[in-house]
Parts: sequence; structure tokens; C-alpha cells
Amino acid sequence: MKVLGMISGTSHDGIDVAIVDFRLDGDVLHGTLMHADSIAYDPALRAHLAATLPPAALRYADVCELDTRIGQAFAAVAVDAIAASGPVDLVCSHGQTVFHWVQDAHALGTLQLGQAAWIAERTGVPVVADVRARDVAAGGHGAPLVSLMDVLFLGDLPGHPAALNLGGISNMTVLRHPGGPIAYDIGPSNALIDAAVRLLTDGRQEYDAEGRLGATGRVDEPLLAELLAEPYYALPAPRSTGKELFSGAYVDAIVARHPALPGPDLVATLTALTAQTVADAASAQGVDTLVCSGGGCANPTLMGQLRERARGVNVRLTSEFGAPTDTKEAILFALIGWHTAHGLPGTIASCTGAAEARVLGAIVPGRGPLRLPTPLAAAPRALRLAAPPR
Repeated sequence: MKVLGMISGTSHDGIDVAIVDFRLDGDVLHGTLMHADSIAYDPALRAHLAATLPPAALRYADVCELDTRIGQAFAAVAVDAIAASGPVDLVCSHGQTVFHWVQDAHALGTLQLGQAAWIAERTGVPVVADVRARDVAAGGHGAPLVSLMDVLFLGDLPGHPAALNLGGISNMTVLRHPGGPIAYDIGPSNALIDAAVRLLTDGRQEYDAEGRLGATGRVDEPLLAELLAEPYYALPAPRSTGKELFSGAYVDAIVARHPALPGPDLVATLTALTAQTVADAASAQGVDTLVCSGGGCANPTLMGQLRERARGVNVRLTSEFGAPTDTKEAILFALIGWHTAHGLPGTIASCTGAAEARVLGAIVPGRGPLRLPTPLAAAPRALRLAAPPR
């Protein structure tokens, strides 16, 4: 079964897409990565999206327009991917998270935009969408959903490994824990670094390319200690967060408290904050190996800080195991789509905090009658990824 997965992450810079050809052999699911790409949002669309994100006020007119235009953008990416790689049987679209409602450490709701009907209309195939809401309804955080892939993909690693995603928000899946695997959002990964770079460059730069700005600064250790006192880091797992907390306004408040802090030092300190919160989480969970993915892997300053602060932890990349670091989440949503189509839960309850694992998403039919595979009695035990044959 060929499934196309898509997501735009919390950095809201574009759409990641992957097409995976899945084949079940006994209890092992084999996936051949047929296509992978990342397409930047149209600048006007991204500017509109950024202008409406928290803490900005939002009109229903903005919600309607963004839901439509993001859906159309996802549809265009899907059409181009199918043209490059051939027909698919199913699409699974995460869409764009615009708000994650957490109160008193409980997720009460989550909202992703990107109307799936546009994707179904353009591609003609069924689309699985709105994948986080069911887990929230079952008492979970709707995150980190990547824990499903982590457990299948890396479950055979020896010792005490964890999968780490360095996106806008950092999250970690601890594969071996007394009560079963656990996963949670650690804190800001690129979110605060990106916000600081935008502030310091008046929006001319969106992120710290190759960690160059952070590398020229000095970590302000008293400020780092102040930032590490953020109450979110003390919450028990599972926990989830987003740019509702770690936003541009968060950086504005830091600058207001420390007006004399040089810009490069601010970026260096926020980079160290990401590395230190990850190192602290790994230490607290007894992790000896971190397998990393996400945009933060392209920041050598961040990765160097992580290796320095997480002493004794082997830091590796998902690309060593067949999943490119910048494509892992798109592969995840292809995997979730495959699970939904076969009537299998797409979550691990101990990772999201839900009462039980649930089949995820709502399905928008394609052009023809909706025909799903025969439901499977048992989920696969492992996932093996490979590149297509030359």
C-alpha cells in the first residue's frame, strides 16, 4: 500500500512530504521510501499564518481563509509528489497546528488547519486528516504522535535509547520505561531561537542558518539558569506544549528584562537552553542513546551543545536507520495513515497519556467509493525502512 504523508511543523515554514510503499511480512512492516521533499510556503501565506498565531487575536475570517489556503497548498504538494513518484492509495495529512489548548497540564483541545477536501479533490484518493483530536478526546495530549514510529522503528536498539525530535518544539520518546514507553514535549527546540533571529534581523532571517549567529555569541549562564526555572520543565510526563507558551512574546519578555544583552549572546543562550533541557530530560530518564531528527539537526552549534551537555549519551541521527532527519515526521504520518486504513490504533497510550490507544483521524473519500483494506487483527511489531532500488 503506497501512502503519502504530509505535515507542516511548529516552525510553520513549509510542507514536508513523503511517499512510503508499505508491505507487511509477518509481524514486520517494511516501508520503502519512494519520495521525500520539503516545499516552502508561499511567502504571503506564511506571513498571514504568522500574523495570526498566538498571542495575536484571530478572526473567524482568518481561520476560514487559512484553512482553505493551507489545504490548497497541501493539495498542490501532494499532486506534485504523485507526479514525481507515481499513484498512491492513500494520503494522510497532519495539516498545520495553529493552537494546542493546554490547561493545568491537561490537553483540552488541538487545532490543525488545512482542509483535507482540497487534497482529496486534487488527488482523487482518500485522505486521513485531523489525526490528533481523537487521542485528546481519549484523555491524551494528542502528542507526541511520533512515538508510534519511534517504538516500531527503534525498538530493537540495545540499552536505554530514546528518539529525539528537534523541531519548533523538542520531544522525546523513551523506548524502555517501567510502565511502557513514554513520550513528551521537552520544551522549545528551534521555536525561541527562530523568534530571536527574526527579532534581531527585523524579519530578514527566519532561523539561525547553520548555527552561525549562535556560534558567535557567548552563553550567558545566569540568564540560562533563569530560563531553566520555567515551570513547564517541572511538569510530569506526559506533557505537551507549543508556541502558545514559547512564542515571540516569550523572547520579547527576555529582551525586556535584559536590554543590554548582545544579540549573538541571546541566540547562544537560547541554543544552550534547548541543549540543556534535552540533556536534563535524558539524564532524568537514564537514556544512553539519543537518535535525533528534525530541523535542529542542521544546526551544528545546537548539536555541539547537545553533545557537550549530554555527557555520556551517544548522539546519533535517524538517517543511520533509513529515515532522513528532515523527513521523519512526514514518514510518520504515512505510517499513521496505513494504521488507520487497516483499523489499527495510531497511538501508544503510555506515550500520549490517553486512557487507551485509538484509531486516528477522519477519512475524506476520494473520487470513487471508499474502499479500505480488510482490518488487521494485530499491529506490526517493527518497522524497517529502506530506500527504493536504483
